[in-house]
Amino acid sequence: MRRSIPVDQAWQFTMPGQPACTVTLPHTWNAQDGQDGGNDYKRLTCTYQTKLAAPEYDAGTQRVYLQFDGVNASAKVQLNGQVVCQHDGGYSTFRADITDVLAAENDLLVEVDNSKNDRVYPQKADFTFYGGIYRAVTLLVVDKHHFDLDYYGGPGIKVTAKPSADYKSGTVQVETWHNAANGSVAVQLLDADGNPVAEGSGADVTLTIPAVHLWDGRKDPYLYTAVATLTVDGQAVDEVRTRFGVRDFKVDAKSGFWLNGRRYPLHGVSRHQDRKGLGNAITRAMHDEDMALIQEVGANTVRLAHYQHDQYFYDLCDEAGMVVWAEIPYISEHMPNGRDNTVSQMTELITQNYNHACIVCWGVSNEITISTKDKADMLDNHRMLNDLCHKLDPTRLTTLACYAMCGPFNRSAHITDLVSWNLYLGWYVPGFFLNDLWMDFFHLVYPNRPLGFSEYGAEAMPNLHSLHPRRGDHTEDYQAIYHEYMLRCFDRHPWLWATHVWNMFDFAADARDQGGEPGMNHKGLVTFDRKTKKDAFYLYKAWWSDEPFVYIAGRRRADREEGTTVIKVYTNQKKVTLYANGSPVGEKTGDKVFTFEIPLSGDVTVRAEAGGQTDETTFHKVDAPNPAYKLQKGKSQSANWV
Repeated sequence: MRRSIPVDQAWQFTMPGQPACTVTLPHTWNAQDGQDGGNDYKRLTCTYQTKLAAPEYDAGTQRVYLQFDGVNASAKVQLNGQVVCQHDGGYSTFRADITDVLAAENDLLVEVDNSKNDRVYPQKADFTFYGGIYRAVTLLVVDKHHFDLDYYGGPGIKVTAKPSADYKSGTVQVETWHNAANGSVAVQLLDADGNPVAEGSGADVTLTIPAVHLWDGRKDPYLYTAVATLTVDGQAVDEVRTRFGVRDFKVDAKSGFWLNGRRYPLHGVSRHQDRKGLGNAITRAMHDEDMALIQEVGANTVRLAHYQHDQYFYDLCDEAGMVVWAEIPYISEHMPNGRDNTVSQMTELITQNYNHACIVCWGVSNEITISTKDKADMLDNHRMLNDLCHKLDPTRLTTLACYAMCGPFNRSAHITDLVSWNLYLGWYVPGFFLNDLWMDFFHLVYPNRPLGFSEYGAEAMPNLHSLHPRRGDHTEDYQAIYHEYMLRCFDRHPWLWATHVWNMFDFAADARDQGGEPGMNHKGLVTFDRKTKKDAFYLYKAWWSDEPFVYIAGRRRADREEGTTVIKVYTNQKKVTLYANGSPVGEKTGDKVFTFEIPLSGDVTVRAEAGGQTDETTFHKVDAPNPAYKLQKGKSQSANWV
């Protein structure tokens, strides 16, 4: 049976003009300069080199593969001076059979290139393209007869599961590919406890699960496991396992998203994977922390922007019951020389992620009309990708994200099955009400076209506050006001197929040098280091989460100059009682957002109680505004980025 051996230690990293240094994978060379602004982070070719001892294997009966889970953006892999593979695309898995080049002791050299070009996506976008080997590298030892490892980094097994019309049983098609001419395949389906529920034989077999347990979103994300065993001459030589869920879904333009025969409104967040001081070279514990925060805020859908994420995070989405929009980094500008790369990245995305129950749609592109010159070629590329998605996966929908200047009549917005818009009305342009007008107009003109909001948000830095928050000021206060409006706006438009906040976390965008902090996009509900949940986080928790809580907003504007101050409380409970220095201020019944006025003199400790939950913070009366709250001159206007 196959074995996996990590290759993560003692790599020699060399950047042109710099001495070599020893690094441990995962690693990126842009962890610092990709997050400080100026759009001057290093985009070039660097090398990673290590001495690789051959694993224990039988040269006559086994093969050895080298697997890379993520190298940005292009890689040329050499073993003992011979090129064993090349790969373009920084976010997907790729492999090479190195058996015929392998010696007892080996020199492994990887040239990694994140430099600018016109053929590998992404090249223009509002996030940093970190260079490096930033995900795991492993050796795979398998029998010479094995399930496929050579097709676009896929697992060699494909599971298509759907429930019966009455949702009482499930039909599961299991397809496998292997290289044994006389081999046979046995398939077994296991429940979540590891008990067999169905079995059969054949490389392509359809099985039935009686009394099926559905994968049913956040409340019940039940997963089965398919186990395929390859037997040659009476001996089991290889095995692959994959988890899957049994569910169905649909999208209706007038009633939104449906899961397993019932309406299931999708409300959630978008996610970038990078971290402060680490870039994309993050650990599984960090993926776990991200998922825990997404669950806490009450989201039931995640848009994994703008590229293929780590397989481990898709696994977490399966386990948490998140409905996922997965996409490729075909973004901002169509490059005529990049057509082949869009095909390879989309094929990898679907092939490697087909079995994940969480994924319901494939994202073809994001804001592609921003600076595209050859519109005809761009439209043709979109039609081709849309057809490719349906060919590779007839079970899921296609979508894309348009940006504000791409009008509702733009042809690119009518190619995929679904469409969503990235709109920042009330942030980049004035007028919250424009959001309602835009949705209503699109729905009036295209009543049968499912519409979603794929990005919306406002930037906020927790150290910036104002008694009179305004658009573009990057205060936590304005971000909260913006999202209060948007949540009520979405309540008025329940037919939207999905809404995704931009963004769950602050992230690096080194090209940014205006507004807020250079090199950063601060639209997150949580800070870049994941240590501070902004006020807007708790607002969304009030709207989405069933976990009882109460939260006093504005707590970081602790020093206040006004004699009478407004205390804002977020909660998912129906009644709030407020106390100031132990004395009751008042009790209000309402929905999610509660406001109280209190006189402010000296230090006032405020306590909110709701549904058995309490929160407490202290405010201070000061004679003048705290200088820490003031925006620096020239920093009050946001940059023209989305």
